[in-house]
Amino acid sequence: MGTDTLGTDTTDGADGRRREQRGWYFYDWACSVYSTSVLTVFLGPYLTSVAESAADADGYVHPLGIPVRAGSFFAYSVSLSVIVAVLVMPLVGAAADRTGRKKPLLAAAAYTGAAATTGMFLLGGDRYLLGGLLLIVANAAQSVAMMLCNSYLPQIAPPEERDAVSSRGWAFGYAAGSLVLVANLVLYTAHDSFGLTESAAVRVCLASAGLWWGAFALIPLRRLRDRRTPAREAAVPGFRQLAATVRDMRRRPLTLAFLLAYLVYNDGIQTVISQASVYGSEELGLGQSTLIVAVLLVQVLAVAGALALGRLARTYGAKRTILGSLVAWTVTLGAGYFLPAGAPGWFFALAAGIGLVLGGSQALSRSLFSHLVPPGKEAEYFSAYELSDRGMSWLGPLLFGLTYQLTGSYRDAIISLVAFFVIGFALLARVPVRRAIRDAGNPVPERI
Repeated sequence: MGTDTLGTDTTDGADGRRREQRGWYFYDWACSVYSTSVLTVFLGPYLTSVAESAADADGYVHPLGIPVRAGSFFAYSVSLSVIVAVLVMPLVGAAADRTGRKKPLLAAAAYTGAAATTGMFLLGGDRYLLGGLLLIVANAAQSVAMMLCNSYLPQIAPPEERDAVSSRGWAFGYAAGSLVLVANLVLYTAHDSFGLTESAAVRVCLASAGLWWGAFALIPLRRLRDRRTPAREAAVPGFRQLAATVRDMRRRPLTLAFLLAYLVYNDGIQTVISQASVYGSEELGLGQSTLIVAVLLVQVLAVAGALALGRLARTYGAKRTILGSLVAWTVTLGAGYFLPAGAPGWFFALAAGIGLVLGGSQALSRSLFSHLVPPGKEAEYFSAYELSDRGMSWLGPLLFGLTYQLTGSYRDAIISLVAFFVIGFALLARVPVRRAIRDAGNPVPERI
């Protein structure tokens, strides 16, 4: 199978490449519903309410005998899921590069996550421990699957196409999230008409995300192709492989510098995504229907935002566009601290600000990193990227949960996240991306 120096397959020409790109977009379409309906909208408030129903008189639950404030249980579960992903992703990434067989690993991760999400239908009564376990499995599986999916980007898109291809993928994901959220909103608000209790309606919404994920994952699994890889030394098992990956990355310090910057600012992004609904329901006193509409607004505007920032990157370069988005994140999150309780209009305005920068900042970060990956090590390096994307994003939820546990204020918890965007901006601004691309052995695009 013929490949160019960037790993982009050239055997079937532009038509074959376009077909793979379209299939690749559909993994975002499949799995983004989990991120939107489950992680962002329903599971946080619902699992918090389940934990509160199981709490003692002081408001604490005791998983494994450890006292945890019920309002912090969801955030801590997210953190633990990410730690599990940290342990698994480098090993899976190295195995994918070594064998060239990414698709079976992608299928295993995707369907493990989809099955765990579908199992959330069982979260009734006070089963907060089951909820935490299913969240840990689903979130870790999602991280592994996205790492493998992202590693296809350098192989299916030449350098000049990657910003656009990555942005379209994010746009597909947000479009799917919007579509399913509309259905969720109808089911939740009219649950009596469907003969469901409010709790049952939420559980149906959670399970439907798992079914959607599993169904549409079939499309990329049919269209993406595994590539034969040059013979490489047999990788040692266990965490010695992770150490070998880290040693290899240390020879490219500028790639590591970008990952450090991304680790910091994306930690803030992921925490806002996972904790915004808890902030809206617990601190601002907004109902579930209001939260669904707000997240739907985020999804709709994120489609436009991802495509718009992709166009801006063609003019100003990906790095400058990302830096601009981090400024917008800082301003938007700072404004969120001052939102009045019980005022959905202001919460919708905040959601609009988040939506316009959310998709673009993530899509352009993914495409920019693809230029920094040495040819032939895509999955291995994207495992490190996914560690920064989700794998190290336990710090934000942990800070959020600890701040609330210490202060009892979700406003203090949300404003603490501003630090991630400020520090991330400073670190990214110092990375010379053109030199980093050359050091990785890739040609430098005209605009980056």
